[in-house]
Amino acid sequence: MNVKPDFSKNANMATTAPAFLSVWDMHAYYGESYIVQGINFNVHEGEILALLGRNGAGKTSTLRSIARTGSPMVTQGEIWLDHKPLHLMTSYEAATAGLGLVPEDRRIIPGLTVEENLQLAQIAPPIGWSIERLYDLFPRLGERRKQEGVTLSGGEQQMLAIARALARDIKVLLLDEPYEGLAPVIVDEIEKTLIHIKEQGMTTIIVEQNAVRALELADRAVILDTGGIVFDGTASEVLENHELRAEYLAI
Repeated sequence: MNVKPDFSKNANMATTAPAFLSVWDMHAYYGESYIVQGINFNVHEGEILALLGRNGAGKTSTLRSIARTGSPMVTQGEIWLDHKPLHLMTSYEAATAGLGLVPEDRRIIPGLTVEENLQLAQIAPPIGWSIERLYDLFPRLGERRKQEGVTLSGGEQQMLAIARALARDIKVLLLDEPYEGLAPVIVDEIEKTLIHIKEQGMTTIIVEQNAVRALELADRAVILDTGGIVFDGTASEVLENHELRAEYLAI
């Protein structure tokens, strides 16, 4: 008899490090559809967390719920960032508290140049990420600073979307499918940037269908299945566990 593997013992693994971002018993709905079903996990400062699962598992909904976008609607639970209650905040207040969401569609503003997109986002005065420092991080953007943002290539638009989030001196970077539609060489370039900003102390949550690339980048992984967490542990554990990858990631 085939028995479905149970990886629940790995969920919500304890750690001695204090949590920087905590999600406690979060429930969220799209209308009457129950999308996020009472999940709990922690992210530690300076960590890259891969949030993984099959299509429809609730990954993007979880990211949007943390960012307080209003869709899906969070009906229960708490979300804390650096001792601040995000669950009591609007999306604007959560962004001001230090969340930077880079959505799958990037949302580059038409009619504005690369530099104008960055200037619009930047806090004044900048604390950590001046525009010139962002150009050092993304030299391609510096070369195209006067070019309209929506005319950039897909990879350059992704760089601009990440740079625009950093321009607000965020504490946590939320990335939704950052590699989608990009050539491997561009993915390599973006990953090098994510590693660099991690070395500067940035905390990142990445949702990505290319699970292997995300796991190779990440410190830890949380795997969702039908709105609930089925695994919470190190990224290396997932890479080394064929049964887990086949059951929940189809890899």
